[in-house]
Amino acid sequence: MSSTSHSPGSPGGDLPYRLVATDLDGTLLSSAETVSERTRAALATATAAGAQHIIVTGRSAAWARPVFDEIGYRGIAVCGQGAQVYHAGEHRLLTSLTLDRRLAAVAIAKIEAETGQLAIAANQDGLEGQVLAGPGYELLIGSDLPVVRVEPDELLLSAVSKLYVQHRGLGDDGLAEVVRRVAGDLVGVTVAGPGIVELLPLGLSKATGLAVAARRLGVRAADTIAFGDMPNDVPMFAWAAHGVAMANAHEQLLAVADEVTVSNDEDGVAAVLERLFTYA
Repeated sequence: MSSTSHSPGSPGGDLPYRLVATDLDGTLLSSAETVSERTRAALATATAAGAQHIIVTGRSAAWARPVFDEIGYRGIAVCGQGAQVYHAGEHRLLTSLTLDRRLAAVAIAKIEAETGQLAIAANQDGLEGQVLAGPGYELLIGSDLPVVRVEPDELLLSAVSKLYVQHRGLGDDGLAEVVRRVAGDLVGVTVAGPGIVELLPLGLSKATGLAVAARRLGVRAADTIAFGDMPNDVPMFAWAAHGVAMANAHEQLLAVADEVTVSNDEDGVAAVLERLFTYA
C-alpha cells in the first residue's frame, strides 16, 4: 500500500482521508442491491467533514446509472473496471477506453484452443452501451440488469469496453488463470464477481481509472481509503493508502487488505467510516 503520514481516526487535525473510494456490488450495496440508511448516514458524515466519496465499479455507466439514481449519487464515478470516468450528475462520460476488437478475437481463439467453447458477452462502449450476451452466457448477479441475446458473430461488430467469459468446466479463478497464461500478452483479465471473468484492455484496472478521477478531484493516493470485495479491487488497494476488505471478500483481496471489516450486509463500509470520521 502507499505510505501515508496521517493518523486515521485521531480526533482533531487533518481529515483521516480526503477520498473515500467504494466498490459497488458486494461492498456499498447489500445483497438486496440497496444502500442502508446507516451507510448513507456514514457517507454523509464523511462528506460533511470535507472528504469526497467516489464509487469505483466494474459496472458500465449504463448499468451503474440506475443505482446512482436510486441512491442520489451525483458525483464522478469510475465505471467499467476503469474504462469509463463518468459524471453521474451530468450523465456524461469524461473518459472512455475500448478493447481492441482484433486483439480480443485473437485472445478468444487462443483461450478456446485451450479450454474448448466459451460462453461470451460483450459490453458495448458509450453511455447507453448494452451488454450483448452470446449463447450460453448467464448473468449471475443483478438479475434485473438488461442483456441483449445475440449470435456469436454479432458480439464484436461495435466498439466494446470489455468482454465477459464463462466456461462450464472451469471456475472463475481457474478460467482467469488460463486467460492469463495463454492470452495475457493480449488482454487484461479480472474476476469481478460470481461468474464474472472479464477481458479488458491490457493495463486497465480500477486503479488506472481511479488515478484519473482523483486528479480531477484534486486528491492523491495517499489521501485515499478504498473499500472492496473482489479480485478486481486488488489494484485499487495497491494504489490507495488504505484498503478495507469486506468480510465477504474473495480470498485474493483478503490477502492484500490492510483491514477487514464486517460484511456488506452488516454495513461494513459504515462501520469503518463511523470510526474514522466521528471526530474528524
